[in-house]
Amino acid sequence: MAAAPPPSAVPTAPAPVPSPTRLLDVRTVYAEPAALDSARGREVLARFPGAEVVEVSSHWKIPELHGNEGNVDRWVRVKTETLVLGVKKSLTARANGRSADWIAPSTANGCAMACAYCYVPRQKGYANPITVFTNIEQITGYLRRHVARQGVKAEPDQVDPVSWVYDIGENSDCSVDALVSDNVADLVATFRGLPTAKASFATKYVNRQLLDLDPQGRTRIRFSLMPDADSRVVDVRTSRVAERIDAVDDFVEAGYEVHLNLSPVVLREGWEADWAQLLRQLDDTLSPAAKAQAAAEVILLTHNRDLHQVNLGWHPKAEDLLWRPDLQQPKRSQNGQWNVRYRNDVKRAGVDRLRALVAAHAPWLRIRYAF
Repeated sequence: MAAAPPPSAVPTAPAPVPSPTRLLDVRTVYAEPAALDSARGREVLARFPGAEVVEVSSHWKIPELHGNEGNVDRWVRVKTETLVLGVKKSLTARANGRSADWIAPSTANGCAMACAYCYVPRQKGYANPITVFTNIEQITGYLRRHVARQGVKAEPDQVDPVSWVYDIGENSDCSVDALVSDNVADLVATFRGLPTAKASFATKYVNRQLLDLDPQGRTRIRFSLMPDADSRVVDVRTSRVAERIDAVDDFVEAGYEVHLNLSPVVLREGWEADWAQLLRQLDDTLSPAAKAQAAAEVILLTHNRDLHQVNLGWHPKAEDLLWRPDLQQPKRSQNGQWNVRYRNDVKRAGVDRLRALVAAHAPWLRIRYAF
């Protein structure tokens, strides 16, 4: 199935490879008093000694950030220069069944990267810099108790044949979070000691500091991949796709389970040829060891009307790819917002075609689920 062409060819936009200093030049830290008074909060502040600290009553209620439409003009600057410290008050694990068996309580929210399709800004309103939750001991203690209550996994499922899998990065990118705090290191260490469970997170950033955390097979990293032509437009401030692919073998050797997220799949003129090229690149690059343990998720693009309007204010070229009324239909999300996704027939054909491309060019890559 070839998608109808957009009005113009695939746009290009500069997206330099980020370094930690480019991603984060924190000048303002908004912090709840309890977070400031915690050991983890003090550790984070020590990493950014020159930052101004502004006390706030709630990490969700910061007028300078949340709901401030003026931040559209400062979208990337806010992510670079702002950090929030808070306390995670609701500790619950939600059942999932796709990327993981359970969604773990967040240890962070928001991101220093700026992917144009990210759903987190829909919740936080015009700005989503990193929020670090400092009560890490409470969160890891909750996870240990939750894992213990599950017992041994009774039967295999598409998530994992043996272990209960907990997504620890639903609302953030853990590879970037690890530049800010030791929360990710503490989570990897926690799951290293849980023989019936694994941590899991998706990432678009190669943080080689994670190679030293000794996960012993109990953490699954899912590197998100798409054709470079798309990534250079919509994956703003992320590691280049080739760098992510080149990192896979190193992370496998370091003791991680490494899966691949083929997402989001953006339907536009020439998408099939570019995905075929990406899959051949994977086949040529990855070692036999990496291929033997690999699996993939396939996720076609879901966008959002409000985010479309925000993007027009700071990165309109992305919307040439993401906003396709000729192919998309509205969908009411669980939180009541209006998202848009490809029409049922278009989506079904796109999933089928990508499955065929994987079978042809990377037959070793098991697809765990596709939607």
